[in-house]
Amino acid sequence: MTYFPNYLKDYPNMDTSSPLHISLNTLFNGYPAHRHDFLELSYVVEGTGSEVINGVKHPMLPGTLTFLLPYQIHEIITSPGSKLVLYNCMFSMDLLVKHTLDRDHWVMEMLDNNDAYPPFLQLQGREAERMRERLVEMIKEYKDNRPGRDALLKSILTEVLVRFDRGRREHKLTDTEAAARLNFNSKSWAIIRYIQTHFQDEDLMLSALAEHFSLSASRISEIVKETTGQTFLNFLHDLRIRHAGSLLASTEMSVIEIASEVGFGSYKTFSRVFRERKKVIPTEYRRNLQQLK
Repeated sequence: MTYFPNYLKDYPNMDTSSPLHISLNTLFNGYPAHRHDFLELSYVVEGTGSEVINGVKHPMLPGTLTFLLPYQIHEIITSPGSKLVLYNCMFSMDLLVKHTLDRDHWVMEMLDNNDAYPPFLQLQGREAERMRERLVEMIKEYKDNRPGRDALLKSILTEVLVRFDRGRREHKLTDTEAAARLNFNSKSWAIIRYIQTHFQDEDLMLSALAEHFSLSASRISEIVKETTGQTFLNFLHDLRIRHAGSLLASTEMSVIEIASEVGFGSYKTFSRVFRERKKVIPTEYRRNLQQLK
């Protein structure tokens, strides 16, 4: 039986028009193995330790910048007698893909080349200082509510990712290192990323994925289950309901419009699945959010 470690699905600020959360954390005893369905950046500013991503370990030192894809199993280990102080930035695939102007170029290439380049970058000197300055600015902006906040946060995030991607391209993995990462192979990730970027398509079904990737529908189903720990339908519903929650919180679209926007051909089905996951109907969910403002 496949073992699936702790699965994190929620983070602060998730159901908004700018699903991004950043915080500064101190780890005295590391963090146990887990996975999540969102993207995450971490940047170490103090202490020593290591991180294991899909069974491959790398050191964590001041200046270590790590970029994690969804469903990668990872664990943080703090060195004995030390602590790790690091920034953690969690954000949705939707934020990265849909709000980047040249999404068809460096972003998609960065996401696709997970098995060619290391998932971390060790910065030193001025580069390390500059990265810390950008994250200090980012967390300050995150905690503020001035005009243009979301736009500036996206701008800083984009800069950080560009610098990460440029830097790690200078350290392409050896064949041995690349082979060690095959438990999160490019085919599996391609399928997961495709679902995450096409979940709004009403006709996204196993048969369509099978045709697109030249695999059987049963094999596609197995890959999704092996990677996410969920059935294809549950995974698809999670993505659609999460996006629906964001639209309910940040737009004035009608519930019927939102059901169609996130990929449900039937409002009745949308309402049922939404209630199963959020424990309230869509209109009540929106009303509860408005009362909190």
